[in-house]
Amino acid sequence: QEQLVESGGGLVQPGGSLRLSCAATQFILDYYAIGWFRQAPGKEREGVSCISRSDSSTRYVDSVKGRFTISRDKAKNTVYLQMNSLEPDDTAIYYCAADPAGFCSGNYYNSQLYHYWGQGTQVTVSS
Repeated sequence: QEQLVESGGGLVQPGGSLRLSCAATQFILDYYAIGWFRQAPGKEREGVSCISRSDSSTRYVDSVKGRFTISRDKAKNTVYLQMNSLEPDDTAIYYCAADPAGFCSGNYYNSQLYHYWGQGTQVTVSS
């Protein structure tokens, strides 16, 4: 059964860093565009970042540009989200998702494009 599994969340102080991982079972992530989403309590789910299948082009929501970096490790069948300079507003459950279309368009934040989702990992930024 195809499955995505996120890991790497936790509690971190403002200004700190975390690296989230998105690993796949039963399918190859390199065939998909991979998106990271987050949902904070009482808020709608938000598209954070996306990495395309072929050229690994990337997209980011404005609020994380310059602080977050999405990347792939093909050998490990894993996509990462490196998060630096974390802020309390980054507190949320973070999800990864796979889009079989393979390309991160300007509409990458549309969750309906994604066929597979992980269960989420909690990120809490607090002093």
